[in-house]
Amino acid sequence: MRRLLLLLLGLLLLHEGRCFEFVIDGEWEDELTHVHDHRERYKRAILTSEEQEDFEAIRGDDVTVKSYKVESRITSRFAHTTVRSSVVNSGSKAQSIGFNVQIPKTAFISNFTMNVNGITFVGSVKEKTVARNLYAQARARGKAAGIVRANSQDLETFKTEVHVPPGSNIEFELHYQEMMHRRLGFYEHSLFLQPGRLVPQFQVDVYIYEPKGISTVVTPSTLGENFVNLIKVTQTKEKAHITFKPNLQQQRKCDNCTGSAIDGVFTVRYDVNRDSNAGELQVSDGHFVQFFAPTNLSPLPKNIVFVIDVSGSMWGVKMKQTVEAMKAILDDLTIDDQFSVIDFNHNVRCWNEELVHGSSIQVADAKKYVQNIKPNGGTNINEALMRAVQMLVRASNQGLIDPRSVSMVILVSDGDPTVGEIKLSTIQKNVKRVMREEYSLFSLGIGFDVDYDFLERMAMENRGMAQRIYANHDAAEQLRTFYSQVSSPLLRRITVQFPEDTVSDVTQNSFDKYFSGSEIVVAGKVLPSDSNTLTSFTTASAALLDITLETESDTLVLDQELAKQQHSFTGFAKQLWAYITVKQLISERSLAPTAVKKRKITQRIMALAVEHQFVTPLTAMLVESEDATERLLADFPKDPKHGCCSGMGGGPGGSASANLAPVRVVYEPPPWVQTPTPSTPSEAAKGPEVLAVPPTINLVDNDPHFIVHLPISDTYVCFNIDSKPGHILNLVSDPGTGLLVNGQLVGSKQMKKNKLNTYFGTILVYYQPDGVSVTIGTDSITMTDGRNNHSFTWGATAEIRQDGVRISIVKNSHVSIVINNNIQMMVLLHRVWKKNPISVDFLGIYIPNDNQYSPLVHGLIGQFHREPELNVFNVHEGVDPLKREATMEVKGNRLQVTRGWQKDYRLDKKRGSNVYCWFIHNSGKGFIDGHYTDYIVPNLNSFLQTH
Repeated sequence: MRRLLLLLLGLLLLHEGRCFEFVIDGEWEDELTHVHDHRERYKRAILTSEEQEDFEAIRGDDVTVKSYKVESRITSRFAHTTVRSSVVNSGSKAQSIGFNVQIPKTAFISNFTMNVNGITFVGSVKEKTVARNLYAQARARGKAAGIVRANSQDLETFKTEVHVPPGSNIEFELHYQEMMHRRLGFYEHSLFLQPGRLVPQFQVDVYIYEPKGISTVVTPSTLGENFVNLIKVTQTKEKAHITFKPNLQQQRKCDNCTGSAIDGVFTVRYDVNRDSNAGELQVSDGHFVQFFAPTNLSPLPKNIVFVIDVSGSMWGVKMKQTVEAMKAILDDLTIDDQFSVIDFNHNVRCWNEELVHGSSIQVADAKKYVQNIKPNGGTNINEALMRAVQMLVRASNQGLIDPRSVSMVILVSDGDPTVGEIKLSTIQKNVKRVMREEYSLFSLGIGFDVDYDFLERMAMENRGMAQRIYANHDAAEQLRTFYSQVSSPLLRRITVQFPEDTVSDVTQNSFDKYFSGSEIVVAGKVLPSDSNTLTSFTTASAALLDITLETESDTLVLDQELAKQQHSFTGFAKQLWAYITVKQLISERSLAPTAVKKRKITQRIMALAVEHQFVTPLTAMLVESEDATERLLADFPKDPKHGCCSGMGGGPGGSASANLAPVRVVYEPPPWVQTPTPSTPSEAAKGPEVLAVPPTINLVDNDPHFIVHLPISDTYVCFNIDSKPGHILNLVSDPGTGLLVNGQLVGSKQMKKNKLNTYFGTILVYYQPDGVSVTIGTDSITMTDGRNNHSFTWGATAEIRQDGVRISIVKNSHVSIVINNNIQMMVLLHRVWKKNPISVDFLGIYIPNDNQYSPLVHGLIGQFHREPELNVFNVHEGVDPLKREATMEVKGNRLQVTRGWQKDYRLDKKRGSNVYCWFIHNSGKGFIDGHYTDYIVPNLNSFLQTH
């Protein structure tokens, strides 16, 4: 989907003296016209295909373009792009030379400079009224103004012209900034390259720096297959450099052609490493940015009502492409999804009056219905949307909608209402009134006849987003791509919060939904503090579970790293915060209920835009010579069919909550977090402590050493199990409570003293009544309930709750599991040096004595819930003077035991604490029931078979 707005700045430099002619556009809509009457029709200047093809970056006859260079510096998803060109009027006469740049519509121009025969003109952003007054003073000496506008897809065009004598040298330089939005798993950076002629020095450089590392970089062949091999990508862990530097011969359309084959979009797609689902918190230059893009979560079920405009204006390619897209979209539905289809013209019809599950039979019937639609008649948008919402409300009232599912209305329309309620402001109020807080509206406007501004406001007010679909040969693909962005919701009710008095001026931090492949971004200012650590807490609801995630960041490290980088954008965090804030304020302004509220928001936008040098609908760039005697004005135009600009909305990353104002950014710790009162900054930096397992426990750690505490006799008994890698040992098997704990062994990398040590590499805890299993490995923690899978890494502190099961993850340390508040255990992570030639990462498990099992409990640990009678006697000196020996009577067996010690690693994972115990030889023989091989089970989720 594209939009092209011409920003035309003109300049005349003549022999006798300098005077300026500036062509300007940029009135923001009148305070009262933000809701349009349906009868208003707007004159549209749409760029024709011929004009689009005729676009040139440098315009003029007998012009020599010495160089054309584009450089983008992307740091942490924020791009600063500079376009530079050096041009000579090589003709024999004075002429106008144009410099044209197409930029993404989501970008803000931040600077423009021009040097004409040694005279430099520098741009600065000012409030529109201030800039216009300064410009008017110069204009009074004989300058003129006019307006030009055009539309195309995705782009906005900056144009400047300079009239110069022969032999003149002109240098143009334009800067713009934008945030990279993540869609379908990638960030995409696009540069429009259309020099229109051969250029001796043509070069494109894209520098990417991502502190967490870059996972992938691709350069699609959007410029054409003939340039694929000329695009070079150099990548290290955190950095990538993409360069495109064709020589004159490589630029030619053919070997003997004088025209340039460079004509299109230079595209770079990339994604970053994510070591946890908690997100990435970056702090730089007194500002923070929190990126949140969790993966490995099961999608939430969806309830969708598709509302399709089938009025007469949809006839032809629009309807054909819509039907094609709808058939593919319907095929994407799953049995867990519920849906229906409403089509409307002057009447409203339902394929099914009720929501139905997305079974193959229902999907096939819906596709057949859509295929037979014949467009005709008028457009009754109001009634169609009312029916769609009523369908969702009825299903919800009847208890047919899962409270954790996502309910949405997807509207596809190409025109303004002509039947029924036709006043747009009334339709907007009606929809907002009936839409429940848990519903979202997504609006797709096909073509230019639709009032896109109305669709966008209506979607933003109802926790959704809007997108323009262009009625051409790939309209179906545009529709499918949009649906792909919202088809897989992973989380609901996402809130990013911070401890009190640590941050201020936080951007929107409450989001209704998070969709797979996208990203939620929250930014703000960091308040002065004695601590060098900033902490964020993200809470969200997933399928059947609630999540709390903690992220920490050192407030000094990133600035130190940025200072070392030659091509990074050192002011990224401050500019990114301002960019998001301005975009959100623009959206908030369009929804302002009163003129007073609107004026206050307007003042905030102007102040921020001037401070951070953004050309917005409320500011203008004054371009003036160094002595400020000559001035030009660059304004921000509006497209009346699109409104003045495109606001942030929620975007596919996280649909906004109805109230765009951020919630109070204070984190109230959940009960499981115990935050001690810090006495020193170093203590404060340690963060919250998760509830500890009681001091008297049973544990299995190291290779694997079992320590069993018998509370009645207050005796510790130890034994080892010498089994093989891959074997699964049952630790607790309790069919009475439905609890299962199994551990799978992993071997060391090589033998040591002719023995291959084994450790627990995976531990599974399964709670049968809720059907919930937690699989803990050395790389990840996965929670499964039979239908949904949610995976977390060790890279962040988190809490996950589902029914009676609570999981607390402490970053790179341990996992605590509590079941119904009467059973708990802790799994400890042991990391070894990656290049260790022998050892491997492994797990230890710590289980309290007071867990409330049933009388049926068994297993290598579970059996000791029924404490056996034990008698130790004949204690005497052993072969090792440090280890005494004795005789133990237990379970009718008389065993020779040795007094020694094993390690409890809960307080010190490196050295451990000594636990003195009586050691049973031969894999616990005589102390455990039966033989240790009786406790080997076939699968991680297998209960122990008792005879």
